Amino acid sequence: MWWFRRGLSVLPVVLISWSCGTLVLTYTMSAADTTPIQCACIYCVCVFLGVCTVYVRYKQVQALISAFTEFSLQTLNYVGFLLGVFSSVGICVVANFQKTDMMSMHLFGAGMTFGPGALYILVQTGLSYRMQPRFHGTDILWARTAIGVWCLISIIILFVSSLMMYDEMPGVEVATKLHWSPGEKGYLAHQVSAGAEWSLGLSFICFFFTYIRDFQKISLRVQPILQCNHLYSYPLYEDREPIHHGEHSPLLAGNI
Repeated sequence: MWWFRRGLSVLPVVLISWSCGTLVLTYTMSAADTTPIQCACIYCVCVFLGVCTVYVRYKQVQALISAFTEFSLQTLNYVGFLLGVFSSVGICVVANFQKTDMMSMHLFGAGMTFGPGALYILVQTGLSYRMQPRFHGTDILWARTAIGVWCLISIIILFVSSLMMYDEMPGVEVATKLHWSPGEKGYLAHQVSAGAEWSLGLSFICFFFTYIRDFQKISLRVQPILQCNHLYSYPLYEDREPIHHGEHSPLLAGNI
């Protein structure tokens, strides 16, 4: 069996591939001075894949630590799930409110993406620390810790360079300024800020790389529970004995 067909490992693979393609397409469109509506649709697919990945991770950790009576682990896992969902929804806000149209909502979506996203990495790294060595080794812990440090450094550089850029250009609407020239005031700070923003986004993508091997060891199933053996609404059929036979099938088609 191919490695990407084991468990649900294909989910983070698709998320990573789609996210990288979306970033490249967005950069190409911005370089061409076009912001098509299709970009928002592409980002919404990223949101869907991100929420699915976060949910599978939540269910996997929940199943692994179900035997533990320690409330803090369960709470940490749930908080991580909420942070992951909020960060994913923030991407949708960024995509649907362009900075040239509604800057306040665009910045709100960016903060909603990067803030909870960074906290999500922190929470998952903390969970990995608490779960080793019982459930996994220290290699995955160090990998997630390194990505967390990368994310933190990118946030600090982004914050500092943005402050410097606004300080160098008082009275200028920097947020809506699309064209920059070398030697222009604030150009260097803008370049550093843009690079830090890309670095932050790439750190999020790289973090999902650490899920691939973990997701090879999980699959989700859906089990419908029938309350009765018919679909009629007549009173004659309401008195029939209910049945509780459940049908087991994979949540996703195929062998994943």
